[in-house]
Amino acid sequence: MPELPDLQVFSHNLDKKLSGKVLTDVTVHSKKAKDSAASFKKALKGATLDKVYREGKELRFKFDNKEIMGMHLMLHGKLYFFEEKNTNKHTVTELLFEDGTGLALTDFQGAANPSLNPEEKNAPDALSDELTETYLKDQCKNKRTLIKKVLLDQHIIRGIGNAYADEILWDAGISPFSVCNKIPAEKIKALAHSIKKVLKNAEKQIRKEHPDIIAGEVRDFMKIHNSKQTHSPSGAAIEQKEIGGRKTYYTDEQELYE
Repeated sequence: MPELPDLQVFSHNLDKKLSGKVLTDVTVHSKKAKDSAASFKKALKGATLDKVYREGKELRFKFDNKEIMGMHLMLHGKLYFFEEKNTNKHTVTELLFEDGTGLALTDFQGAANPSLNPEEKNAPDALSDELTETYLKDQCKNKRTLIKKVLLDQHIIRGIGNAYADEILWDAGISPFSVCNKIPAEKIKALAHSIKKVLKNAEKQIRKEHPDIIAGEVRDFMKIHNSKQTHSPSGAAIEQKEIGGRKTYYTDEQELYE
C-alpha cells in the first residue's frame, strides 16, 4: 500500500501534469463509492482542475468550481496516465481531459475508492503544524494502548501506515510494544521529531530515485521495515512480530516502556 511519502510524491507529479486542464468526462465504475457515477459527472464535468494534493492517506483533486474528488488507493490501487483511450484493466475511475490526456485509477480487487467532496477529518495530518509534542502528550497521557497502534489510528494522526510507523519508532528509540501512558515526556518529544523527520526524508528519497512516480510503493531504502535487511544501521538484529495482525519490525535498541 502506498504510504504518506509515496502519496506526497504522487500528488506533486499529478499536479504538475494535470493542473489547469479542463475535465471533459469522468467515469466511475466503483461499486464501493458512496456517490453515484452520475453525481461525479454532474459535479466535475467541464470543470478545470485547480490542484492535486494529499490529505492523510488520500489524494484530493480540487476543481475551480470548488468540487473535490478524493481517491483512496487502498492496498492495490494504481494510477496511470493515458492518451485518448484508456486501455488499463480493472479501471475503477477514469478522468479524461480536454487535450486528450487522461488518468486511470485501477484496482484488481476493486477496493480503491473514489469520493465526492470527502468529509474533512479532525485529526491532524502527520506533516501538519498541528501535530506537535504537546498534542502527542495529550493523546498518550491516558491511553494504555500500544504506541504503534496509536500511530496507526487515523482518528488520532492521519497518514502514517504500518511500514513508516516501524521506521519512526526505531528512529525515536521507542519499542512498538510500549504502552502509551508509560512513555516519558522526553521520548514523546523525540517521537514528535521523528515523525516529521522520517516522513520528510523518505519523500526526498523517493523523489530522488523515482522523480516521476505516480503508482506503487518505494521501500528499498527503509532501515528497519525491510525484509532484505537483517540488522539495523547500528548493527542490532531486526526482529519481527505481529501487532494487531500487522507485521512489525523492531530491534532491542528500542526502549520498552510498560
